Amino acid sequence: MEGNGIDYQFHDFRSDGIDKNLIDSWLKQVEWETLLNTRGTTWRKLPDGVKKDTSKTRAVKIMLENPAIIKRPVLSVKNKQYVGFKDEEYKEIFK
Repeated sequence: MEGNGIDYQFHDFRSDGIDKNLIDSWLKQVEWETLLNTRGTTWRKLPDGVKKDTSKTRAVKIMLENPAIIKRPVLSVKNKQYVGFKDEEYKEIFK
């Protein structure tokens, strides 16, 4: 962002925390399956009982308790949410 002269506000989920309102706002545009990172170490370390039969409600609870499990980055631009880094998508966003 800096290299391209783009103003931004960085929010570190681990140190700055996360709240339900923010997650809910993202979930108005992004499916919970996209936001919940089930490929990472945090997911693998969860007990099987927590991972079993995950629903939107359960996913939000998991993300609130384990912010590192949120797929990153989450980019909010002009009230639209983008999850994960895709170089071509970013080039398009910031034309």
